[in-house]
Amino acid sequence: MNKDRLLQNARDHCFFIGLNDSGAELCKANTVYGMAGIHWVQKKLGLTPNATFISTPDMTITRNTSRWQSGFGYGGKISWGKGDDELVVLNTKPNACGMLVGGLKELPTIGSLIKKAHEMRKSRAEIDGVEIDWNFDKSNHFINLFEVKPMARIRLKLPSFAFVIHGSGDELKEDNALTGFGLYYDKSQRLSQKAEKIKTPFGNFFVLTGSDAGDYFKAYKKAEKFSEEKRRLAAKFLFGNFLEISNKTHQGLINTNEIILGCHFLSKAKSGLYPLTLRGDLPAYLVRGVPNLTPETVEVLGFEKRAKRLGVYEKLLSANIFPHGGGYILPDILSVNKVIEIEGERYFEVDMQNDRGKKVISEVRELPYDYRGRAVALRALEVGIIKVVAKLIPRFVLKI
Repeated sequence: MNKDRLLQNARDHCFFIGLNDSGAELCKANTVYGMAGIHWVQKKLGLTPNATFISTPDMTITRNTSRWQSGFGYGGKISWGKGDDELVVLNTKPNACGMLVGGLKELPTIGSLIKKAHEMRKSRAEIDGVEIDWNFDKSNHFINLFEVKPMARIRLKLPSFAFVIHGSGDELKEDNALTGFGLYYDKSQRLSQKAEKIKTPFGNFFVLTGSDAGDYFKAYKKAEKFSEEKRRLAAKFLFGNFLEISNKTHQGLINTNEIILGCHFLSKAKSGLYPLTLRGDLPAYLVRGVPNLTPETVEVLGFEKRAKRLGVYEKLLSANIFPHGGGYILPDILSVNKVIEIEGERYFEVDMQNDRGKKVISEVRELPYDYRGRAVALRALEVGIIKVVAKLIPRFVLKI
């Protein structure tokens, strides 16, 4: 099968539910290469090349350089097996990033919170023998405070105020005392020694098979608990007593064959309320996920015939994913014209918003970006994958 046919097969296995803006278009253009790479890996290992990508309305670029270069975007679920196959695709780079939502009776003053944050950054704390890096000022991590406006009746009585802490288990990307090998194949020497490198027409893919795949998933689950507890400890340090409303992961493995990249996954074990955060100057929301997608929605989206032909229709019906945030948008880019490949490097020719000339880009991390607004929430409501429970009115953001 030639490269164009491989890419078309990958494109057929992508189901995009995002907005038609620069972030979504770049995600589409790049993701087909990652999916084609996984298909190549599956075929190499004697499996059916049927990996799928199902997006959420916040689909966008990923600013992780190696994940982007491997051909992946953000805002969706990638599946490459039934859930119990002994195969983990390490290029997807799970890191147990998530958000804790806590309720407060009253807001602390900005001055007192800055003081506590300063003290926390100087303090030394450990979880299971791993020293914590209080890095809530890095990348897109943050601590936001809100006033709560209920919009639906629920059993839980919501407090007047709430905070959201966004962070991950960065401490476990490298070799460490808790999980042994780290989560990232390009940062953990022990993991890189375990990983099998498979050369594909779309770059090198690093995978774990057999018992190594199961061992990695066990290590990931430890990392997920670590990340949850890290956010919880930060909340206790900063706010004292609080009501834990939600503490969910939006970037990590569901099992050895599925990963969520920048979206929520609705599971029976973790039902309840989930945060949907947009730009810092706009309200966020507490939402409930809706088991999705329905057969009617799949048909309306135009996915039914293609999904049934490919034998992945049930994957759409059991996706159970919904957006966690607004996602990145590139304000000076309008659309993607074409992808140019030279010696394994991908270059994206894009149209500019000002209708003057074109831009060619490869690395997206350093591009100017913004976060989307209410359009993501409206799209999620339109396709029936969330129910809004409360609006969170921003009071201030802590990024120190």
